[in-house]
Amino acid sequence: MKWPWGRGDREPGWLAVSIQPGTLSYAHGQHRANGKSVIGRCGTHALEAQFRGADRLARELHLDRYRCSTLLAPGEYQLLLVEAPKVPQAELKTAVRWRVKDLLDYHLDDATIDVLDIPPADPADTSRARSMYAVAARNAAIQGCIERFDAARIPLSVIEIAETAQRNLAALFEQRDRGLALLYLGPGHGLLTVSFRAELYLARRIEVGMDQLLAGKDARHQGALDRVALELQRTFDHFDRQYPFVAVAQLLLAPEPGDSGLAEHLARNIDIPIGRMQLGEALSFGADAALDPAAEWRLFHLLGAALRHEAKAL
Repeated sequence: MKWPWGRGDREPGWLAVSIQPGTLSYAHGQHRANGKSVIGRCGTHALEAQFRGADRLARELHLDRYRCSTLLAPGEYQLLLVEAPKVPQAELKTAVRWRVKDLLDYHLDDATIDVLDIPPADPADTSRARSMYAVAARNAAIQGCIERFDAARIPLSVIEIAETAQRNLAALFEQRDRGLALLYLGPGHGLLTVSFRAELYLARRIEVGMDQLLAGKDARHQGALDRVALELQRTFDHFDRQYPFVAVAQLLLAPEPGDSGLAEHLARNIDIPIGRMQLGEALSFGADAALDPAAEWRLFHLLGAALRHEAKAL
């Protein structure tokens, strides 16, 4: 998503920054169409308390030299699948605003809305209704994010969401003319995406988190594994009906902070081939960006946001 503010060009690429109570994390990346994309620097630093000290840390890290983006937290926005309005491009966002107003639990005037197109898998098929995603966030959440960055004197240009950041990483691993499913399990919940030709076709949250899978190998652990497998199978069945022209070649699992047993469980219960995402196969990491698996898991969506490129803006 690109929101209507900006502060000019700076260093090449994007610096994705997350300011959370007690921590500031960042990742600087450059997307390259030919050859490996680059993560030049990344890391996590402690703040004194809540957001205090973010401005000092930003000066020490020279964050003002970069074009900066950030990610909304999962609870700060909704991703809504809607039928694409048949209106001129200039009227699209206005039409989508009215289409989603009954799907929000707050007044439309309090919402910031952006759109994310879903291209037709088969451009020759004009009989099928087009769909698109509407991204809705409360104005207060957007304003709070801007104020945190202004207070830290970090030049914020773009606000992203996890779904588009995950798409950026998935696109690096796609096979030619084949779809790719990517599953990330974070603390408390998971995110499944399916991309095709570097476009996001499906995004679905799963109410199982990595914390549940690492809590211990007991009945609850087995139940969490079964719920993930069931949700995935239902989603893939629906996707096959919705997009019969997109053949999903593989389900990749994002980095994990520990052995969850998920890959082995899914390999026994899902028909799609299962693989583990090895970021080093598609990304070149600089000397200031060495990451262990736990850090790759923690910074996963920041790494994806850092690989933003304008051809895939939104």
